[in-house]
Amino acid sequence: MTLPQIVSSEEWRAARAELLVKEKAATRARDALNAERRGLPMVEIDKEYVFEGGDGKAALLDLFEGRHQLVVYHFMFAPEWDAGCRSCSAFLDQIGHLAHLRARDTEFAAVSRAPYTKILPFKARMGWTVPWYSSYDSDFNDDFGVSVEVDDEPYERPGVSCFLRDRDRVFHTYSTYERGLDGLGSTTTLLDLTALGRQEEWEVPRGRASALGAPAGSERIRYHDEYEE
Repeated sequence: MTLPQIVSSEEWRAARAELLVKEKAATRARDALNAERRGLPMVEIDKEYVFEGGDGKAALLDLFEGRHQLVVYHFMFAPEWDAGCRSCSAFLDQIGHLAHLRARDTEFAAVSRAPYTKILPFKARMGWTVPWYSSYDSDFNDDFGVSVEVDDEPYERPGVSCFLRDRDRVFHTYSTYERGLDGLGSTTTLLDLTALGRQEEWEVPRGRASALGAPAGSERIRYHDEYEE
């Protein structure tokens, strides 16, 4: 194993300061990229998808649970598999308490092609409480690019898709796949993929922080057991 070079404290501080300049530049570049992502156009979803969850059959609108935004994690679990994907399971393990997303009017749900009768016992085994739906009876996975064909063979890939609701109208705002999931998992990184973002006053485009008639995102942070639905 090749380990880092051993230096004095003064040399380390100098090297750290040099790296910090690049880190701050990367943060500014990420903020600009997030703003450009929020500036993407959106597509209205007029197709009726059918899902199955803990309360039975559901439409895409139902997955919002009355909130304005929805982040869907496309969990790789094909109908013929006996268990969910290991890497997708590791991703779901890192998802924090959903109260912080929901305080920003954003819902999170996992969706897989496997029948719900297979999802339910695996979800119990993993000890997860996040909403998880089966898209077995719909074209949802095909239409959002996670069940594809590679060299004429069926191929499942992980992904995240974001949706925005305006009353009963649902819009697709963003999707990313595979390596595009690197670094995701925290509340802020998931919000950065959405059209409304973190809902902070400093975010561009202006005005979205107050669009929901609530304080800026950081002002809404509470202990997770202090939020009110």
